[in-house]
Amino acid sequence: MWLLIFGLLMWSCVHFFPSVAKCMRGQIISKIGLGPYKGLFAILIVSSVVLIVIGWRSIGPVDIYLPQSWGRHVTFLLVLFTFILFVAARRATNIKRILRHPQLTGLVLWSIGHLFANGDNRSLILFSWLAVWAVIEMILISKREGDWVRPESVSVKNDVITIIGGCIVYTIFLIAHPYLTGIKLV
Repeated sequence: MWLLIFGLLMWSCVHFFPSVAKCMRGQIISKIGLGPYKGLFAILIVSSVVLIVIGWRSIGPVDIYLPQSWGRHVTFLLVLFTFILFVAARRATNIKRILRHPQLTGLVLWSIGHLFANGDNRSLILFSWLAVWAVIEMILISKREGDWVRPESVSVKNDVITIIGGCIVYTIFLIAHPYLTGIKLV
């Protein structure tokens, strides 16, 4: 349990650092350079993910609540939206005119979706933590970046390509889920 919590704490702190310690971040970058800073950031994030995965797998699941049978279907739908939003975060889309933080919004949907399908202790810790982290991260990033300037409208073609791309990534992860998590979905 502690590895999972430590990994989630590490994940959160590393991601919060640029927003809550801007001056310290600048000092570190001026001392070691932007490239090494990004490398260190990446190493810490990968390390936190490894701790989260090891921590997750080391915990025997104990049911806290019994999910409803329809929760699984809600999860599939919310995770589909998640992957569309993840793709939208990297492209010029009209989705970005509606959502300032599409990737983090997607992570909130992903987390909530998983709570509809999983009622065990480790799921509650992981998915609740990540949902709360994503909301706080959106607030911190918005505060750091100031007023939101909505992007210009783009062709609907961009949105269609984004949705198709999100569906493709969703399908890949649907197939890979048992190999990544040990949990069969279909």
